[in-house]
Amino acid sequence: MNVSAYRSLLDRFTRLKTLVIGDLMLDHYVWGSVGRISPEAPVPIVDVSRETEMPGGAGNVAVNMASLGSEIFLVGTLGQDAAADRLTSLFHRGPIRTDACVRTSERPTILKTRIVAQHQQVVRVDREIKGELPLEIKKQLWAHIEKLLPDVHSVVLSDYGKGVVSRSLIKELIPAAKKRGIPVTVDPKIENFKLYKHVTCITPNLQEAMEGTGTRSIQSEEDLNDLGTNILSDLQSESVLITRGEKGMSLFERKKPPLHIPTRAREVYDVTGAGDTVISVLTLALAAGAPLRTAAEMANYAAGIVVGKLGTASVTSEELLHLLRNSIHG
Repeated sequence: MNVSAYRSLLDRFTRLKTLVIGDLMLDHYVWGSVGRISPEAPVPIVDVSRETEMPGGAGNVAVNMASLGSEIFLVGTLGQDAAADRLTSLFHRGPIRTDACVRTSERPTILKTRIVAQHQQVVRVDREIKGELPLEIKKQLWAHIEKLLPDVHSVVLSDYGKGVVSRSLIKELIPAAKKRGIPVTVDPKIENFKLYKHVTCITPNLQEAMEGTGTRSIQSEEDLNDLGTNILSDLQSESVLITRGEKGMSLFERKKPPLHIPTRAREVYDVTGAGDTVISVLTLALAAGAPLRTAAEMANYAAGIVVGKLGTASVTSEELLHLLRNSIHG
């Protein structure tokens, strides 16, 4: 594709509505520097200079898609707490609708605190309750999904294994979306791996793909090709996109040879949320009418941008178009 074709595709992103379903969390960053080791224990003392917060989990997928111009309808759970208020406020900075988020006193909002010093994460502290959601909350979530499905162009399942993406939700959602011709993409967790059948694309990283299929090791390109082909067969999905870190990503489609895409990252500061960026760009490109291979290439370029940023991050259309333009003319 030439630059004008990519620009036209990115312009179409702004006319899309996307349903993002998954586990919502608040990423809290404590930034500082280390000058000495604690006399109380062999741990660094971090002198705090600032603190920031950003949506994490499925919320980061929503932010990534919103930064590319899509209107987002978010489905998930939030606690009855201050973290939920702060997270909702962050969502409302972009075109992210939270009307379908269920707030409950039974579970706190998931909060992940990362302490970072000299661009290095020192420790992460998680506050969460995970597991099966109460039946009443499941019913409320599904009612919201049924209401929203007729008005969206794509669906993302962002599964972090905290309870929102349940067996029953997967079983009902995928056929309902496919009946309407709506593409469904999945960022999977191992616990539900075998359940994501008949989706448009599943985007595991290499470790998730191996664990999801019981594969013990990948020693060659042939092993990798067998892994992708097995996932296609087991899940009867239209495609599989395996992200492989510094080795790029590999796309597998039915009745087509695998496509191995080298990484586009020039510098890697932080891989936090890179998978969220991949599924965001891939899904929007597919919903905008791009072929799978074009969508995967764009997602790979976007991932190359976001890993060059520190902390949970997103990519804009301008950044992505600039990189695509340089690559074409480079």
